[in-house]
Amino acid sequence: MSAYLFVHFTSDKNGDNENVYFALSHDGLNWKDLGGESPILSTEKGTRGIRDPFIVYDKTLKKYFIIATDLNTKSGDWYDFSHNGSKSLFVWESDDLINWSNERLCAVGVEKAGCVWAPEAVFCEEKGEWFVFFASCVKEEDETGHKQRIYGTFTKDFKNFSPAFKYIDAQTDIIDTDIVRDGEYYYRFSKDETNKVIILEKSRRLISDCWEHVYSEVLDNTVGVEGPEAYYIEQKGTWCLIADQYRYNEGYTPFLCENLESGKFYKLGKADFNMGKRKKRHGGVIKISDETADKLIKYYGENK
Repeated sequence: MSAYLFVHFTSDKNGDNENVYFALSHDGLNWKDLGGESPILSTEKGTRGIRDPFIVYDKTLKKYFIIATDLNTKSGDWYDFSHNGSKSLFVWESDDLINWSNERLCAVGVEKAGCVWAPEAVFCEEKGEWFVFFASCVKEEDETGHKQRIYGTFTKDFKNFSPAFKYIDAQTDIIDTDIVRDGEYYYRFSKDETNKVIILEKSRRLISDCWEHVYSEVLDNTVGVEGPEAYYIEQKGTWCLIADQYRYNEGYTPFLCENLESGKFYKLGKADFNMGKRKKRHGGVIKISDETADKLIKYYGENK
């Protein structure tokens, strides 16, 4: 059997708590927080704020990597954050999810980028490297204003990154992209920042201009969500997409789908899941073994 680790930041009555926290689930739907009130990772580098952490495991290097947004929202406004923010992302690495390296800041943004937000990564089967992608607010020469697009870069070690390039340039502003592989297709979930919905697309190749929109009655009509994260729940034989209902301040909620190509998602009722006591903000989910889960509970402690 498998367990699931949710790496995230959080918020409370005083505002956003921009550090890295862990939560654990044995069924992908009911979560318990790890580590009490103390963050797993924090920083004094960059802006001294960590948002949107995302985790991957590299089978060759036998390391876990967490990448995250370098953003502190304690002072300033969202216009300034998006137009004059950090062009770097945070990186941590670990062999066991317990002993973590010191964080490093890696500059990946294009020259005119106003920010590097919500970085994620997916392994590119065609290149045999990690594809890291993120949202940046950029004003191109022929434009009258800035626009949020998704940019990408390749890396083998999360230390050295290729020059960033434009990856998603839609008619609307796009942020918060998540990509998974299922069978012959990559599936891409992105937040349409203009219409405030999650868009689902598919493509046989990760780097391609031929992404096809997958109609989803539920996703196309669920307004006011962001931070999509998709993962496969082995115990149920179904895909789970969690999204943050930020418009109504209700936190993450799961949507289930047996076949991503069908686009047929359904939203779970509140009695069918438990996101844990901590209010979870944009993060990432990774499958781990039950043995690893037991080690994390023993080390960090499981909040009751």
